[in-house]
Amino acid sequence: MEGLDNVELLPEPNDSRILSVVDSAVVGFQDQWRSEVTGWAPMQAVPVPRIRRRKMLVTNGVAFSVLVILMLYVWNSGLLFLEIPPPKSEWAIEQSQFEDLTDMGLSGEGVRVCMVDTGIDLSNPAFSNLQVTFKDMIGASTSPVDYGYVAHGTLMAGILVSNDHQLGVAPNVDLAMVAALGADEDDMNSGSEDTVARSIRWCQDEYQAHIISLSLGGEQNVEMHTEGSSVSAVRRAVDSGIFVVAAAGNDGGGSDDGLVSVPGNVPRVITVGASTESQSVWANSSSGSQSLLNGEQRQHPHMKPEVIAPGENIISTGVGDTWFSSSGTSDSTVFVTGALSLLLEAFPEYKATSDSDGSCIDAVKNALMESALKYDDTATHDNQWGYGQLQALDWYSYLEVQSPVCSFSE
Repeated sequence: MEGLDNVELLPEPNDSRILSVVDSAVVGFQDQWRSEVTGWAPMQAVPVPRIRRRKMLVTNGVAFSVLVILMLYVWNSGLLFLEIPPPKSEWAIEQSQFEDLTDMGLSGEGVRVCMVDTGIDLSNPAFSNLQVTFKDMIGASTSPVDYGYVAHGTLMAGILVSNDHQLGVAPNVDLAMVAALGADEDDMNSGSEDTVARSIRWCQDEYQAHIISLSLGGEQNVEMHTEGSSVSAVRRAVDSGIFVVAAAGNDGGGSDDGLVSVPGNVPRVITVGASTESQSVWANSSSGSQSLLNGEQRQHPHMKPEVIAPGENIISTGVGDTWFSSSGTSDSTVFVTGALSLLLEAFPEYKATSDSDGSCIDAVKNALMESALKYDDTATHDNQWGYGQLQALDWYSYLEVQSPVCSFSE
């Protein structure tokens, strides 16, 4: 039909399928004469209705514009909520056997967890009804706040206690958050070692935590003749029977110095590397050295790192109604903190008391060593894998048959 926009089509009177082309200039002019000429008389010849392409384009454009305006109005009016659900990282839950412990009714109830991080922003609906004890070590806020350039503490808290979308692994723990890190001039989250040390002591002395979760770390200095303040604070905590779970660090690969982060280097700390969905070690997860600074060799079950846990593309809470994906041994640390919280709920005899020493920690770490999923049946420990991947149910099973071998200080 191209090139025929200026003509009319008249059907033949004896066969309407046959069309004659008529100059559109005569349409409506001397209709009776035209009918006689074309053989339609005494009936009047009527052109075949035809939609011209140009008119169709204009009509479509107008209709589309009206539709867009209508959709924007409905959207802004709040009458239409179109939500594309963010992804989840359920693989991490399944891979680490959390569902098995959840099915047993364990949720971390009665276990006191203290996180030292950038703080927490409670604006995410996943934190609705969450009661958190907040301590500000870098500012003067009395209400929860996250000082991070990236809301790191908020992300970590979500892995543990989120009650929406990507559910936390131990949602009913009693949570304290200490803001000890904040945004720096390089758009990174950092803080002083002394502030971290004060935060750890607060977790022990004021909050009386059963678990201190440290998704942070500093670089080891092998030339130091004295240990830093954060290491001293952690030693004091674990020697009192308080579990400390710490990140191994994210300097793996070609830049790896072969040392886990401080204070994850402390023997009784549970130091955590990161694993992937494909059940391999995350590329940037730090390796550990089995030599202490005094030349002694680490002994089981305190080789570094002790375990790897999910730490790649983990979905967790952001500020407001947002969900972020993050990777690192920070995430892995919280998964181990969550698993340990469920175990301490099931076996409260391993919780620290006023006269505890570190022997209960040794017993729990021994069960962790035995239960971790090995990458090689012949391997006992690997400098990257640790004793293997976190298996929460198997960890529980080893503790269930193991008598609490704990002694107490005089």
